[in-house]
Amino acid sequence: MEAAEGVSSATPTEEMNGAGNLMDFLDEPFPDVGTYEDFHTIDWLREKSRDTDRHRKITSKSKESIWELIKSLLDAWSGWVVMLLIGLLSGTLAGVIDLAVDWMTDLKEGVCLSAFWYSHEQCCWTSNETTFDDRDKCPQWQKWAELMTGHTEGAGVYVLNYFLYILWALLFSFLAVSLVRVFAPYACGSGIPEIKTILSGFIIRGYLGKWTLLIKTVTLVLAVSSGLSLGKEGPLVHVACCCGNLFCSLFSKYSKNEGKRREVLSAAAAAGVSVAFGAPIGGVLFSLEEVSYYFPLKTLWRSFFAALVAAFTLRSINPFGNSRLVLFYVEYHTPWYMAELVPFILLGVFGGLWGTLFIRANIAWCRRRKTTQLGKYPVLEVIAVTGITAVLAYPNPYTRRSTSELISELFNDCGSLESSQLCDYINNPNMSRPVDDIPDRPAGPGVYNALWQLALALIFKIVITIFTFGMKIPSGLFIPSMAVGAIAGRIVGIAVEQMAYHHHDWIIFKNWCRPGADCVTPGLYAMVGAAACLGGVTRMTVSLVVIMFELTGGLEYIVPLMAAAVTSKWVADAFGKEGIYESHIQLNGYPYLDVRDEFTHRTLATDVMRPRRNDPPLAVLTQDTTTVEDVETLIKDTDYNGFPVVVSRESERLIGFVQRRDLTLAIKNARQKQDGVVSSSVVYFTEDAPQLPASNPQPLKLRRILNLSPFTVTDHTPMETVVDIFRKLGLRQCLVTRSGRLLGIITKKDVLRHMAQMMNQDPESIMFN
Repeated sequence: MEAAEGVSSATPTEEMNGAGNLMDFLDEPFPDVGTYEDFHTIDWLREKSRDTDRHRKITSKSKESIWELIKSLLDAWSGWVVMLLIGLLSGTLAGVIDLAVDWMTDLKEGVCLSAFWYSHEQCCWTSNETTFDDRDKCPQWQKWAELMTGHTEGAGVYVLNYFLYILWALLFSFLAVSLVRVFAPYACGSGIPEIKTILSGFIIRGYLGKWTLLIKTVTLVLAVSSGLSLGKEGPLVHVACCCGNLFCSLFSKYSKNEGKRREVLSAAAAAGVSVAFGAPIGGVLFSLEEVSYYFPLKTLWRSFFAALVAAFTLRSINPFGNSRLVLFYVEYHTPWYMAELVPFILLGVFGGLWGTLFIRANIAWCRRRKTTQLGKYPVLEVIAVTGITAVLAYPNPYTRRSTSELISELFNDCGSLESSQLCDYINNPNMSRPVDDIPDRPAGPGVYNALWQLALALIFKIVITIFTFGMKIPSGLFIPSMAVGAIAGRIVGIAVEQMAYHHHDWIIFKNWCRPGADCVTPGLYAMVGAAACLGGVTRMTVSLVVIMFELTGGLEYIVPLMAAAVTSKWVADAFGKEGIYESHIQLNGYPYLDVRDEFTHRTLATDVMRPRRNDPPLAVLTQDTTTVEDVETLIKDTDYNGFPVVVSRESERLIGFVQRRDLTLAIKNARQKQDGVVSSSVVYFTEDAPQLPASNPQPLKLRRILNLSPFTVTDHTPMETVVDIFRKLGLRQCLVTRSGRLLGIITKKDVLRHMAQMMNQDPESIMFN
C-alpha cells in the first residue's frame, strides 16, 4: 500500500529526501528557508529529517579534530544546559510570584508598620508581642481603618475596611487587564490550551515571547492578589514555557528546528507544574498525559531533570516559610476505612457533574463574549467581575482570604493547637490522649457556623468561576476547581464524622468506629473532593493523583484519590469527552488533532481530498515547463501552503512537494543574487537542466528545495487510517494518488473539518491554516 511506502520513504537520507539537500541550501546566506509563517503547522517529518542530517554532519566532523569533537560534546550537552536554565528561572519566578501574591493579598486588608514589604504572617513572626493564642494579631500589623481612625471595632471601621478592600481589588485587576491589553495580549488566560496547540506543531509567534513572559509574571501577581476566583498554577505552565522558548533562542540546535524546540517546551511544561504544585513527578506526568503531543524517552529524562531543578530552586527560596514546596502540606494520623469509599465515590460523582456544568457554562459564556458587544470591552468586564467578587467575598471569611489559604485550612486536620472555626469541637474534660490522636467529638457552634459559611462559599465559587475563567487577564483553573471540591469534601467529611459519632452503633460504623476513637478525618474528604473536581474539569487521572499526593504528602491515601479521580472522569465523560482545555481549543478554532478522539466513521480519503467534484483543478507545478512568472502568479492567486510537483499536466505523475514559503524565498533570492533570472526563466525541479540556446534566459534550478518523499496515500485508504497517520506523524498535508498519478491533497485543516462535519459541528469553526 502506498501509505506504507510513504512511511518507509521518509527515511532521512540525502538521496531520498529533499530535506538533506535543503541543509546545503541553508548553509548559503539565505536566512528563512525551512521556516514557517505565523498560524501555520510545522512539518514534523521534515524537522526530524533535518535534525538527523545535522547530527550526522556533527558526528562525521567530530572525527576530524579535537575542536570539532569538543563542539559535538557541547552540542550533546546543550539540552541538559537548557533544562538547567529553565529549572532555575522558572523556580525563581515561581518563588517571587508566591511571595508577591502573599504580600499584595494582605495589602488589601492592612499594612505592616515595622516593614511595609512584610505580609501579615511575616509581620507577626518578627513581633515580640505576639502570643500563641493570638498569633495572627500583633501591634505592628494594622488594618487600614485602624491606621486611619485609630479604632479597631465598630460599624464605621467595618465599612471603611470593606470599601478599601474593594478599592484595592479594583486597582489590582485594572492594572492587570491594562498591562495585558497594552503590552502583551497573549498574556491573558490560562495558556494551557495554546501550549497544547503549539506542542502539537502549530506556530503562534509571540505567544512564548519575552514581553509575554514579563507581563504574564507581573499581571499574574496582580490578578491573583485582586481576590478573583482564579489561580496561578495554570499560568505558571505558560511562564515556564516562555522561559523554555527564551533559552531555545540561545542554541541554534533548538532555535532553527521547530520539532526540537517542542521537546524543550514539553520539559518546560513539566517544570511549570513542578513549581506550581511542588510536585516534580506530577509535573512530568502532567506534561506526558495532558499537554505534550510528541514525548520521546529522551524528553522524559530531561523533563524529570528540569522539574527537579525547578523544585529545588523553589525549595531554596522557601516562599511559604514552612520548608515545604507547597502551602497545603498535611499529615493525617488515622487510616481510611473501606466503608468510606462510598462517600469518596459520591465526591467523585459530584466532581464529574461540576466539571460538566462548568465546561458547558463557561464555554457558552466565552462564546457569547466572542460574538457579542461584551468582547469589545475587556477592561470593563474585568472591573465588573472584580467589583462583584469583592462585594460578595468580603463578608464571608472563607471567600475573603486567598483561595490557596482556604484550601490549606480545609485540608487541615484538627489538632489541639488549631484555632480555626472548623475545629470548634466540644472537648471532653476527662480526655487524656496524645495530641495526635484526638477522638471524634460533637461539633460545637463554631463548626455549624462554618458549615453555613462554607455552603455559601461553595455556591459563590461555583457561579463566579464560570464568569472569571477566560477573561483578558492571567487566570488559572486548578485552584478554583480544587476550592470547590475541597469545600464540598469538608462539608461531607464533617457530616460523616458527626454521623459516626452520634450513631456509632449503626451497622456501617460498628466495625470500624468505636466510641472515643478517631475514625473520620474531614480534611481527607476535602482532599478527595479537590481531586474529584479538578479531574472533572481537566479529565486528568494519573498525573492528578500523583500531583495530589505530592501536594499534600498523603501517600497512604492514593486509593481514595484514585477512586474519586476515576469516578469523576467516568461521570464527566458520560456527558462529553472534552475537558476544559480541549473545549477552549475548539472554541478558538485551533487546528488540534486530539490523540484521545476516536474516528469511527466509514469514509475514504477520496471523500475528503481536494479538489472536490465541482472545484477547479488542483494547483500544481510541472518539473520542467513552468516559468518564474507562472510560479509568481500561482503564489499571488492562491494561499496554499505548498504545491505538488508533477512530470507534466498530461501524465500528472507525482515527483515531489514544494513549500510555498521556500518557493517564494528561493525566487526572491535568485532574482537578487543570480544573473539572468527573469520572469520568462524556466523553473527546473529535475536533476539536470537541459542545455538551452544562448538566446534563452537563464533557468532557475530549484530541486534543492523539493521534498522528494512527500507522504502519500491511495484514494481508497480509509479516513480512520488517514486520521491516525496525521496524529502519529504530525503531518501537515498528505497527497492522494492512484498508481503514482496525483489525484488530490488532504491537509490537516481538511481532516479537522471532516471530523467536525461527521460530529454535526460547523466545519468553518477551524479558523487557522
